Amino acid sequence: MINIELLSQVCKMPGAPGFEQQIRSFIIDHISPFVDDVYTDTMGNVIAFKKGKENKKVMVAAHMDEISFITTYIDDDGFIRFQPLGGFDPKTLTAQRVIIHGKEDVIGVMASKPIHIMKPEEKTKAPDIKDFYIDTGLSSDKVKELITPGNPITRERELIQMGECVNSKSLDNRVSVFALLETLKELKDVEVSYDVYGVFTVQEEVGIRGATVASSEINPDFGIALDTTIAYDLPGANPQEIVTKLGKGTAIKILDGMTIADYRMVNFLKKTATDNKIDFQLEILPAGGTDTASLQRSGKGGSIAGAISIPTRHLHQVIEMSHTKDIRDSIDLLKVALIEIDKYDWSFK
Repeated sequence: MINIELLSQVCKMPGAPGFEQQIRSFIIDHISPFVDDVYTDTMGNVIAFKKGKENKKVMVAAHMDEISFITTYIDDDGFIRFQPLGGFDPKTLTAQRVIIHGKEDVIGVMASKPIHIMKPEEKTKAPDIKDFYIDTGLSSDKVKELITPGNPITRERELIQMGECVNSKSLDNRVSVFALLETLKELKDVEVSYDVYGVFTVQEEVGIRGATVASSEINPDFGIALDTTIAYDLPGANPQEIVTKLGKGTAIKILDGMTIADYRMVNFLKKTATDNKIDFQLEILPAGGTDTASLQRSGKGGSIAGAISIPTRHLHQVIEMSHTKDIRDSIDLLKVALIEIDKYDWSFK
């Protein structure tokens, strides 16, 4: 159904916000044979361009950065302090392996005060990021030889299959990077009406920065963001909290904390999915934001913008989980939307 090996490669590749070098190089090498042009802007966004028949532009954005950390201090014993790049759930960090990307990659483990010597009130207190440090097992001199403040830190975790799902670090948003790569590959020999700009953006997790720059330069007529969304189909969830469920299809965004998707784009994606028998859900996300906001507002005059979202459990934790059917449905919907976008009546009505 989907190329698990490629998805695994994409998820494993490091790419902290502002340090997307490795994933950027991988994307450029992988997508170049399938599009008309590939280039990088000054900020580091990768733009994969496919020429259309008419003089209109569709920008599809999938951010390639992952929630990560950055080294802030190394103490006299060689233990590393850090701060997050993006929003982490601190309770999930205990005893997790990470990679510090210094002069060479160094494996470390997130550590905190042992439970055996905690005071009673400490045992019930929710952990804070500042309570953690990284232990590399190396001497202080060796740590300081290889690592310096400012080095990025990413999670060390392999992708595995669990039933019909995939489980990995960085599915937010590497599953969407994968979906955009696969879509552009499948469109290689297909004629599209409008110019397609497949943009792999930087620094989304710290404020949708790359998409803002790319949108202002490309100035798209239409914008489609690809990102993950909450699947809270778990024990204890009230029906109104679920947002989406795994295995029920791709999600079409209605709104999130930063964007009300253009109703014309919502209706177009719903009609396209229905006509092509693609399962979908509607996403109403009360908080948080995605590249959709920049797609909608950063170009001259704005764009008709919306988003295709991939339901994902355990977002912004050490591991995340998506269903292979939902991933495939997302690819299918994006592909058909790019082919049929000129056939829709985009007037206000």
